[in-house]
Amino acid sequence: MDMLHLIATPIGDPKDISLRAIETLKAADVVIGEEFKVLSRLLKSWDITGKSLEQLNEHSDPEDVARLLELCRDKSVALVSDCGTPGFCDPGARLVRACRDENVAVTSLPGASSLMVLLSLLGRRADQFYFQGFLPAEKEARAKAMATLARRGEPFVVMDTPYRLPKIQKELASCFKGHIVCGVRLTQPDEQILDMRLEQFAKVELDKAEFIALVIPEKRGGTDQARRTSWGKSGKRSNRKS
Repeated sequence: MDMLHLIATPIGDPKDISLRAIETLKAADVVIGEEFKVLSRLLKSWDITGKSLEQLNEHSDPEDVARLLELCRDKSVALVSDCGTPGFCDPGARLVRACRDENVAVTSLPGASSLMVLLSLLGRRADQFYFQGFLPAEKEARAKAMATLARRGEPFVVMDTPYRLPKIQKELASCFKGHIVCGVRLTQPDEQILDMRLEQFAKVELDKAEFIALVIPEKRGGTDQARRTSWGKSGKRSNRKS
């Protein structure tokens, strides 16, 4: 069907892709990805060939989005991100908005999401939290974002590029007191779930890796006992066995 299909792709384990996703990729006239290399690898892994490939990333300008919109009017177009669910914290949102504004049909094929994987692994209810997403890279904007999160004082989910993982360990420990649950290399054989106090998290030796974390700032005036009751014992580190 001529429309834009948003297709979730694996965040780590390549087998975490749905049958519907594979069928839709095979049937699509055009497949859009963030990077040609990653997109080509995905299609090759499922023996999908003969597709017109397009690119949409942070460097794409409004003219690029307009051109892709025209493809979505009369072709079956599949949009994927480098990993996870497209249209959420990635440039795909701009194409979805453009399609909706022009009454071009859009549908989403659910699947892998680092956020949902982390929430399912918390081992506790997370009825309400603030989604910060990716922190700004620029120093001043980054500090401002941290200050805003501190003022909010509520649990928040944060992400960043893999090479900034060691940096954010120290930043979070210096800006907040409280607890963190951090998923590192989720769904991969060397997956780690770090469930501990922020000061402990800062001391864990971690290299460049994909990650997502939920930070639970310590409430002003809260007691250590109340914190343990709400969020469980601190200092837990689990490794997935292959």
